[in-house]
Amino acid sequence: MYSSTFGGIILDPAMMVIPIDDHMVHRGHGVFDTAIILNGYLYVLDAHLDRFLGSASNARILSPFPRSALRSILVQLSAASQCKKGTLRYWLSAGPGDFLLSPAGCPTSAFYAVVIDDDFSQCKEGVKVVTSTVPMKAPQFAIMKNVNYLPNVLSKMEAEEKGAFASIWELLLPLFDKILSGCTAIRLLELASKLVEQGHLKDVRKTNLTVEEAKGAAEMMFVGSTLPVLPIISWDEQPIGDGKVGELTMALSDLLWDDMVSWT
Repeated sequence: MYSSTFGGIILDPAMMVIPIDDHMVHRGHGVFDTAIILNGYLYVLDAHLDRFLGSASNARILSPFPRSALRSILVQLSAASQCKKGTLRYWLSAGPGDFLLSPAGCPTSAFYAVVIDDDFSQCKEGVKVVTSTVPMKAPQFAIMKNVNYLPNVLSKMEAEEKGAFASIWELLLPLFDKILSGCTAIRLLELASKLVEQGHLKDVRKTNLTVEEAKGAAEMMFVGSTLPVLPIISWDEQPIGDGKVGELTMALSDLLWDDMVSWT
């Protein structure tokens, strides 16, 4: 772990703590992002770091360090962890100081980062999803990757109670004006042009869909840093397409996985 409050990298798990008066803890005033580590290399770190700083700007949190220093810290932490496969997660907080609403009493913002060992692999089995009854975040908060994940937590719990993997709010791939701009999703859009060239796809584009249009899709998938592509075979107990993992889904998954490996 790295902590700006301690001023360095911590390898002892007992020291991996955050002050209780940190405004990210008791007020949720913080943002975060995640990059994956594969074969000891960080995948598209710069894209994640750009989004991270964009989220911080929207949350009105000033970084205690310039971008170059943040990047250097993350690279050094990943190297110190000796983790070959896992995730690098990092936070920017309004900082410790007091228990009031305003961060005016916080001397400085705080930067934290942690490496998580995770033996993830390419997902080839499909999962079920359900429609969430938990209200979506307002666009102002949805487009920044902030620490207010209570709606996500409740949605995930609701899905698990119904025997599904997750709940659906927005559809893949909508415009990014009301949801978080996915770094992995954007990369997949770039890679998918290869399937257009090969004649396997007609087009690659972003557009908003209705629930009815989405449920009528031939194939569907989740896209995210730690998945990175997870096929969806059922939504609200109704099959997507023929209810099996589709060939195009796996072709896109292969493209992304090969791209990840090529960075190592």
